[in-house]
Amino acid sequence: MRVVVAPDAYKGTATATEVADALARGWRRRRPDDEVVVLPLADGGEGTAEVLATAHPGARSVPAHVDGPDGRRHEAAWLALPDGTAVVELAGACGLPLLAEPDPLGAATTGLGQLSAAALDGGATRLLVTLGGSASTDGGTGALAALGARFLGPDWRPLPRGGRALHALTRIDTAGLRPPPPGGVDCLVDVTAPLLGPNGAARAFGPQKGADADQVEQLEAGLAHLAAVTAAHVDRSADATSAGPIKHPTDLVTAPGSGAAGGTGFGLAALWGARLRPGACAVADAVGLPAHLADADVVVTGEGAFDATSLQGKVVGALLDAVPSRARVALVAGRLSTPPPTRVATSRSLVELAGGEAPAMHEPIRWLVRAGAELAASGWHGDGSAADPGRR
Repeated sequence: MRVVVAPDAYKGTATATEVADALARGWRRRRPDDEVVVLPLADGGEGTAEVLATAHPGARSVPAHVDGPDGRRHEAAWLALPDGTAVVELAGACGLPLLAEPDPLGAATTGLGQLSAAALDGGATRLLVTLGGSASTDGGTGALAALGARFLGPDWRPLPRGGRALHALTRIDTAGLRPPPPGGVDCLVDVTAPLLGPNGAARAFGPQKGADADQVEQLEAGLAHLAAVTAAHVDRSADATSAGPIKHPTDLVTAPGSGAAGGTGFGLAALWGARLRPGACAVADAVGLPAHLADADVVVTGEGAFDATSLQGKVVGALLDAVPSRARVALVAGRLSTPPPTRVATSRSLVELAGGEAPAMHEPIRWLVRAGAELAASGWHGDGSAADPGRR
């Protein structure tokens, strides 16, 4: 029997590679003769570069010093793939974990632009930019400024970093903006949020970055003003970059993913010609998931917390859409907050296996191995064994 083990990371607990290896180890303990393919996945958030590095022998991590979200210098890295593609993770350059304390108005994406520039200096012919895990809501202005654009206030001086001053933006100057690489720029987004509105960058995600109600509305107004000034700039200069915008900024405001990373999706698409791509699908293609699924008998997937959003652009949802109908699917989650869809034949929760959240988080690998062994030993996969007692 051919088994494909393809989970996401358990955020803050175990990487996708650790999860996949543990599940596979448990499976092999009970069914050592099965062909088990280990294929960790990601959705464009934290850990995406690690997943792509695992799938591409010869990939190299290249260090670079960049500004964190609060302006402090630190060492980040971009990933050089053998085909000339560079993977640039926002989370590692200027993500939320790099802040000593939240700074929703002052945090900026400068480090993302600096890391992208380092990749271009290193000869990258295409950029994959992952936009998960951001600390800021600056519409990507910090990243674009690091790449040579200027965002000017009424005194014709560059605006200070962060989303605080976006309302004062008067003019955008892209004369010095570095052109994108020949293969273009793909932004991998792990949300479908538009730029503005109740589900947008400020109102939906600002509170997660420490913004109070007044700050959320300040950021919302700033992003709306940025969109208007960007539209006026593009109307004045149709060839703002050699690539040109994919869509007019007015259309990008409502585009899925334009609100990713505090509106960075919008900024990079409108002014640098970046393509917004669902991260889970893009990573799945990059690691060859469709080919591995083609002849799979069993697919085991999972994530840290399975809930109603898990089927909306996340790894589990993308995988379920891609699995052939003949294959049987198992889901292993740290916590099951909602019942899995009927396409899932069986499921396991580490919280239930461990008898509580604390022991599950303390020893996740132990319980992942246990889950893999249970799945292999029960008969849900149709090998003639006893019926599966764990179907939920």
